[in-house]
Amino acid sequence: MRRKEKVLETVPGTGRSHPTVSIVVPTYKEAESLPLLLDRLIRLRADESMDLELLIMDDNSRDGTEELIASRNLPWVRLVVRTANRGLSPAVIDGLNLAKNEVVVVMDADLSHPPERIPDLLKALDEGHEFVIGSRYTKGASTDETWGVFRWLNSKVATLLARPFTRVSDPMSGFFAFRRTLLEQSDDLNPIGYKIGLELLVKCGVKRVADVPIHFAQRQKGESKLSFKEQLRYIQHLRRLFIYRFPNWAHLLQFLVVGGSGVVVNLVVLTSFSG
Repeated sequence: MRRKEKVLETVPGTGRSHPTVSIVVPTYKEAESLPLLLDRLIRLRADESMDLELLIMDDNSRDGTEELIASRNLPWVRLVVRTANRGLSPAVIDGLNLAKNEVVVVMDADLSHPPERIPDLLKALDEGHEFVIGSRYTKGASTDETWGVFRWLNSKVATLLARPFTRVSDPMSGFFAFRRTLLEQSDDLNPIGYKIGLELLVKCGVKRVADVPIHFAQRQKGESKLSFKEQLRYIQHLRRLFIYRFPNWAHLLQFLVVGGSGVVVNLVVLTSFSG
């Protein structure tokens, strides 16, 4: 990708500065959530004098999303309706390729990720970190009381399975930021399922990661897209990453996948209880 000169916007009266930001939000049937997200981003832009663009990567929802974005008529918001190769991770990758600004932030549309923490992600990048995660599990973080113990356990099991690749507190997080130039060192991005952050950590060879504590809120509108099918895709994704990171262990991995079928059963049970 072509490099872009660093651009900083200073917040009047504070001395704080922010790089230009591209926010990538993958959506599918999130028309009810998007007005709330837009309102909070409007306030963020005003409060922080932030130069940002919002890329809504929609998988042809046909739920009123196109009409909503047209009616709001915000010049910094771009809706891309995707009709081919649909899926959360491909949508994010398409958004990364379209992003124009220095820093890219990836987040969900359902307000489980607080937009107000974006300045904290940017601060961590400015301190020299390559990749910053909005974490549910680091010190000072919290999750909604209605999140449920089974969903929490499901997330913890998935995090444990990612340990061969990273020791960060929340590799499952869908809320993260990095400088767009990081993509120049990426190698064959080809994720399966919904854990694009883990793909980037591995394939971009990230070494310096920071956690920013967030409150992970329960979605206010719509329904969760988490399903058993997505859990199976996550197992497939881990298999690909293992072969990529440890190619000499590929044959052993085949054996371990068979022996680890009990983990899949556990994920089935946890998914069924987490709703």
